[in-house]
Amino acid sequence: MVNKERIWDLMEEVFDPEVPVLTIMDLGIVRDVVQIDDYWKISITPTYSGCPAMKTIEDDIIEKLGEYGIENVSVELVLSPAWTTDWLTESGKKKLKEYGIAPPVDEVDKSVLFADPPIVPCPRCDSKNTKMISQFGSTACKAHYQCQECLEPFDYFKCLK
Repeated sequence: MVNKERIWDLMEEVFDPEVPVLTIMDLGIVRDVVQIDDYWKISITPTYSGCPAMKTIEDDIIEKLGEYGIENVSVELVLSPAWTTDWLTESGKKKLKEYGIAPPVDEVDKSVLFADPPIVPCPRCDSKNTKMISQFGSTACKAHYQCQECLEPFDYFKCLK
């Protein structure tokens, strides 16, 4: 039997196409699951408004539910409230680090003019002796850093609030 709880459980099987170790539940982008008459409406919020992965995620949700015989599905993009890294689960942060991407850290208020980049521990050796190389990493939601101890480059999942 298909119920709301089952749909939520199936969302744990839909992975982010840009960071394949994270599910969309790890990211916290699934906002709501609603049954309306004979179909299901899934609401998702992008990690940022221009995220190119959202269409793929929408298609993956529909495909995943279809694998379980759930055909009447729509996916709605919800922009407000805006996604924040606070919505990442603790499990998601751990998966990011294990994958080699530094999870978000508490950052200085971005409104402070000329604020220094945040101190981001290396996901490989945990050194805080790291340096931002570029404001943008492999995707717009990440910055590119390098550890000054182990010399490894790494992405940092930027804090968005």
